[in-house]
Amino acid sequence: MSKTAILEFDGKKYEFPVTEGTEGEVAVKIDKLRGETGGLITLDPGYKNTGSCESAITFLDGEKGILRYRGYTIEELAEKASFLEVAYLLIFGELPTQEKLDRFYKDIKGQSHVDEEMKKILDGFPKSAHPMGVLSSLTNALIAFNPSSVNVDSEEDMYKAIVKLLAKFPVLVAWTLRKRQGQPLDYGDGSLGYVENILKMMFKQPHETYEVDPVVAAALNKLLILHADHEQNCSTSTVRMVGSSHAGLFASISAGISALWGPLHGGANQAVIEMLEGIKNDGGDTHKYMEKAKDKNDPFRLMGFGHRVYKNFDPRARIIKKAADDVLGKLGVEDPVLDIAKGLEKEALEDSYFVDRKLYPNVDFYSGIIYRALGIPTEMFTVMFALGRLPGWISQWREMRLRKEPIGRPRQVYIGENQRAYVPMDQR
Repeated sequence: MSKTAILEFDGKKYEFPVTEGTEGEVAVKIDKLRGETGGLITLDPGYKNTGSCESAITFLDGEKGILRYRGYTIEELAEKASFLEVAYLLIFGELPTQEKLDRFYKDIKGQSHVDEEMKKILDGFPKSAHPMGVLSSLTNALIAFNPSSVNVDSEEDMYKAIVKLLAKFPVLVAWTLRKRQGQPLDYGDGSLGYVENILKMMFKQPHETYEVDPVVAAALNKLLILHADHEQNCSTSTVRMVGSSHAGLFASISAGISALWGPLHGGANQAVIEMLEGIKNDGGDTHKYMEKAKDKNDPFRLMGFGHRVYKNFDPRARIIKKAADDVLGKLGVEDPVLDIAKGLEKEALEDSYFVDRKLYPNVDFYSGIIYRALGIPTEMFTVMFALGRLPGWISQWREMRLRKEPIGRPRQVYIGENQRAYVPMDQR
């Protein structure tokens, strides 16, 4: 017998079906609420209690600290899989065979060339332009060089569009960095793996041979996997919302990049480093700032600790902490800012105030440390986040289009003025 929920309003009762997900999540379907009640809607600022879709991609349980992609735990994927394997899994639903993965990467390498005229667009930006603004613009500009719309009813068309974006996006990321640093643009090396090629495109110096450090490559592979998808967050919801208008893949992803830019979303790891810089400039006393963080009357906020969704330990942080230790140990980086980060981490894990409230270091805390150790400018941190999130955005866009979801159109409760007469200029 199917479950229902009953709403009583204005002396009348209305019955709505209840749906249950495969992990036991329960939702009341209210898509007919307004029609059946004559105009009644729900009001849920920030959509914290509203499911916008049904999805088979990512399962997240913030209370228990669980994150799974297509049923596979994030711990197992980060330990055993390559980023490209995870991208394939998210987008197409299953882990690829070796043959399918080889073909996938071969097709990606075949589409990695970015039209030379794109360089003219890049040249139009000053070095001071924020990398996220540059990346969003370049991604949107891909539409001009790939004007045909994707036939979502054709698996071949869909596959080609996905491959193009996965091929060209890392090039745009690397170009964004090299433009900022005043270095020549690089297409990388087709003989390298996907992640290794990203590192070469970003860091190869003119007239020097670039050797990929396996510890660095492994850390970046993990970081990208950990950021690959995270259910219906702000940027992912934006990609689905824009795509629901039947906007193309490139345009929808560009919108997602803009949503990710905000400091409450993708900019969190940048905020961590900026906080650490501030502590360093104030003398580097970590104990002082831990006390400030505990003082409710102090405006200081400890960035990179706790999480809006995870009420326990962020499962991604457990994984990336080890990678951060490996990178710092291998590179032998001496940086007072990173020393401060280690001090804050140690105090938080030992201080009952933070332990009792489960305010543990999250993935943004450790990812910022790794990116800084690799020599990536702070302004590029969110760009790296976007690089990791790309497969998730693509998979969500693809799922939304294949499910033929209706165009997104939230309602509102109007709280403005009632009807009033126009006031002539001489009477105002």
